[in-house]
Amino acid sequence: MTSALLYTETEDDLRAAVRSLLADRAEPGVLLGRIETGDPYVPGLWKSLAGEIGAAGLLVPEELGGQGASHREAAVVLEELGRAVAPAPYLTSAVVATETLLALDTGSAPVAELLAALAAGRTVGVLALPLSTAPGAAVPTSGPVSGVADAAAADVLLVPRPDGLYAVPADEATIAPLTPLDLTRPLATVTTAPGTGTRLADADTARAAVERGLLAGAGLLASEQLGLAEWCLEETVRHTRTRFQFNRPVGSFQALKHRMAQLWLEVVNARAAARAAADALATGSPEAPLTVAVAQAYCSKVAVHAAEECVQLHGGIGMTWEHPAHLALKRAKSDQIALGSAGRHQDTVAALVDLPAPV
Repeated sequence: MTSALLYTETEDDLRAAVRSLLADRAEPGVLLGRIETGDPYVPGLWKSLAGEIGAAGLLVPEELGGQGASHREAAVVLEELGRAVAPAPYLTSAVVATETLLALDTGSAPVAELLAALAAGRTVGVLALPLSTAPGAAVPTSGPVSGVADAAAADVLLVPRPDGLYAVPADEATIAPLTPLDLTRPLATVTTAPGTGTRLADADTARAAVERGLLAGAGLLASEQLGLAEWCLEETVRHTRTRFQFNRPVGSFQALKHRMAQLWLEVVNARAAARAAADALATGSPEAPLTVAVAQAYCSKVAVHAAEECVQLHGGIGMTWEHPAHLALKRAKSDQIALGSAGRHQDTVAALVDLPAPV
């Protein structure tokens, strides 16, 4: 029997399509140029990714206007976005916001219409919560909300309030940009006036829906971290094969071989953890909260380590603005606290398996 963690032919085809698009539209030179402008989003990239490839609707059933795929396919897209450090609101719109809406009454016209628009890529939706909000964490339901990822790209905001969840058009909200560490994933402070927007669900339903969105986001964020770590390892190996010192490739030195071998082992383990999380979400496994927490506790650390090694083993080149290594490091550090820190997820693992929390 084929392991459920292996990639299917369909997933490989999807990967090839997304990688080709990103190589054409979001290669490092383009990204470095875009972040200089203060607007990292590459014109036309989201339209091609979401609409032409159909990636935005992977989690949405066909009867609601989506592709009827699963978290496994969405995870493949995020792996490629992580490899490219691409500035696209995929995690926030096609995963977190979409999953939140799928937990509501999809027979309701406002919910169904919004889901169809998100699935087609016509609309970008963002859950108005800090990027750092972890599954199970307290959710702010009033006042300005700081640290909302991709709010600048949003057409509609999903806003939790004391009496439920509201869909608020972005042009009816105040969105104040912040200066993020990761310039490819903009953050903002979002303020909405009471009474604006359309109420989608009552308070109890909203709480469960937001939890579902955050859990899916945390689980699939591990795939983004995996893709980023894979790129860092591959780029570092490539560089050390072609960089010579004392008439030898620096990659032939034993100390560097050991560092890259250790990193390879970490990436392999991260792939297993990320794939397990995606599969648990796709199958609706009761073990999903535990599997997601394990994946996040591990993958966030691997991504940071891989990016640090990438910068260091490139030597002086890795320290320059012109090399994309710093983009990977900043994304890895940002992801390390996105949707819950590794420490918080470790506490979740300890609680779910009834072990003492790590000291």
